[in-house]
Amino acid sequence: MMNLTLKPIQYYWASLSMPFAEWPNCYPRDTSPKCAPPRAAANLLPRPIFEAWLESRTLPNNDAKDRLSPGAQRAVTGQNLSLASEISKKCALNFCAMIWNLHPYRLTILILFDIFRGIFPAFRGYSQAMILDEVQHLFSSSGDFDLSRLLRLLVLEVIRTALESALDLFSSNNEQILNNSIRFVMEQRQMEQRLRMDIPTMESAVVRELFQEADLFVRSFNGVANFGLLSPFDLIRTLGSVSELFSHIFVLYSLTRNETPGVLSLLSVASLLYPLFLPWLTPSKSYYNDHQNPLESRSAAKQEHFRSLAQNDAYRPEVILFGLGPWIMRNWSSARKVTLGLEHVNPTSQGGTGSLFSLLTPMDITGLITALHNVPLVLALQASSASLGSFTLYRNSLQSIVYSSRNCYNTVNLAFQSVFLLGAFTASMQVKPKMQPRPDKLQRYTPSPRGMRIEVRDIYFTYPGSTEPALRNISFSLEPGETLAIVGFNGSGKSTLANVLLRILEFESGQIVVNGCDVSKLDPTEYHRHVSTVFQGFAKFHATARTNIGVGSIDELKRTCAIETAADLADASHVINSLPRGLKTILEPPQGSNLSFGVPTCGGPTHERHGLSGGEWQRIAISRSFMRACRPEVELLVFDEPTSSLDAHAQNRVFNTISELSKTASGEPLKTVIFITHRLSTARRADKIAMMDHGSIIEFGSHQELLARNGAYASLYRASV
Repeated sequence: MMNLTLKPIQYYWASLSMPFAEWPNCYPRDTSPKCAPPRAAANLLPRPIFEAWLESRTLPNNDAKDRLSPGAQRAVTGQNLSLASEISKKCALNFCAMIWNLHPYRLTILILFDIFRGIFPAFRGYSQAMILDEVQHLFSSSGDFDLSRLLRLLVLEVIRTALESALDLFSSNNEQILNNSIRFVMEQRQMEQRLRMDIPTMESAVVRELFQEADLFVRSFNGVANFGLLSPFDLIRTLGSVSELFSHIFVLYSLTRNETPGVLSLLSVASLLYPLFLPWLTPSKSYYNDHQNPLESRSAAKQEHFRSLAQNDAYRPEVILFGLGPWIMRNWSSARKVTLGLEHVNPTSQGGTGSLFSLLTPMDITGLITALHNVPLVLALQASSASLGSFTLYRNSLQSIVYSSRNCYNTVNLAFQSVFLLGAFTASMQVKPKMQPRPDKLQRYTPSPRGMRIEVRDIYFTYPGSTEPALRNISFSLEPGETLAIVGFNGSGKSTLANVLLRILEFESGQIVVNGCDVSKLDPTEYHRHVSTVFQGFAKFHATARTNIGVGSIDELKRTCAIETAADLADASHVINSLPRGLKTILEPPQGSNLSFGVPTCGGPTHERHGLSGGEWQRIAISRSFMRACRPEVELLVFDEPTSSLDAHAQNRVFNTISELSKTASGEPLKTVIFITHRLSTARRADKIAMMDHGSIIEFGSHQELLARNGAYASLYRASV
């Protein structure tokens, strides 16, 4: 197969979706002081295509407006036909233009060949009918037999079938290159869009269903017919079915009669033995999921692991905050190109034209040999006016008409369903992340050399499906370089507040100002570059220890010294040194934890796997955070119960390290620190303490100030000591 050089994806996609900067902003921020309900999911989406897609999923005569499950087939009704027409007008032409821009010449060849290949069966039937008529004529005649005409017809048939096979092989190879190219572009675009989405956007059930149907459209390019999916290439292939249908109709219309010695038995026996020899003559084929090559096998596993990392919600907080999107796309793209044969291709696995049998064995001589079974029957019925050739040609043409008609009908039905999947895909590509500010409101982040200044004003947040806000009337301020401890009972909203401050969750009302700028006007990706964290439910990646730590600063993943420094700061060096292969050891998460990604878990000495205890995993997560915390541009460190599984001595060492990272050698502040803890002895380290209860900050101040108040914090502190 030829190597493929892909043009930039933006070039192909310009005709399908609006540029990112031109996407409409459909959801203005609610600044009311009261807790507002979650924004409607439809406000996240481009209205015209989305509305037609959503309406097609609404069950008719249903007052409750129940919807079909994602991927369910739409009924062929007048309303759905109108919706399909509307979606086709808005999507189909631009989508076809994108495919055309990918490989215009190959696509032209594909269309022309599919039309001509539809005519080939009629020519094949006519040629074989002439041969069978000549065989019948020769064996039923008396006197001298002239075999020259029969031999000439046989030679022409061999030449015809060889040419047809060569054209079929070329066309199939051309189609495979086209299909794999568009599959790669579609899957890459889908992965990029999924990685662009933030958690508030994907919390909408309608958005998730939209992406499910978009995934089905992308899967249609895999050619998995049993899923009832139809790709544009299947639709192009219908041109061949239509031309075949009309060519056989013409054959039936123009059929004429024809009438033809120990060779007959030999031919009959050969036709019976042909299926036994066919497997020996036919070269084995390599299919998509049949990865014989070790490189392809590893690449297939790698691509699925990175796809899981991109699409699994369990990973999304760390994928978003640590900016893992480009790294995921690079690794997925390199693996996907190998499995699709777009690079590192083994020519022997692609069904090339390297041998004579590769041309001769695919030839469609099965029809001719099968027809020879009818020779004895026709000779026994000499009284019949029908010749063997006309009888066979008529029967084959009639069967082909029935088959082609059924194939065209099924294709039209699948095409009708695919229109709605195309609509879902197009709409999903235009979904805007909820926390991304409008281009005209976007501001640049203003760095601070002494840490991040944070002002939180009357923040409210409610989880989707809940009627009670998880955060209400949250207000406080932190000066650059200060440390805040957030304490409170379980379920009081501590982790939710941390995720809101990290811009993982979107608040509904109020305002957060960082370094004098409204955080809602900052690009979340830019904001996250200045933040590092340890999440309470941190990801336990089924990957090497190096990768588990290095994803905290993906640009330094290959710098062993940086990873070892981060592990040493987190007091995790002894954990790494105890592993069978050190940083190269694959860490195996506990049963029931996050899914695996990143490396195929094959057996063998180079893939030793190792489990860790809860405390050891926590040290790995802290090391991950310190990978980024050491960088000068990071101004805010957020730790959500970072030492819950560590003993008191290990806990003190970690917090001493945090204190050292947040200050210069002379004690000047460098970074603002926020940490959540249940251990009030640790909270004493902080400059300020926020006591939370039922989603609100009920007390705020220094340790001594809160003790002096003799309120909830003082009572809890005295109970703990």
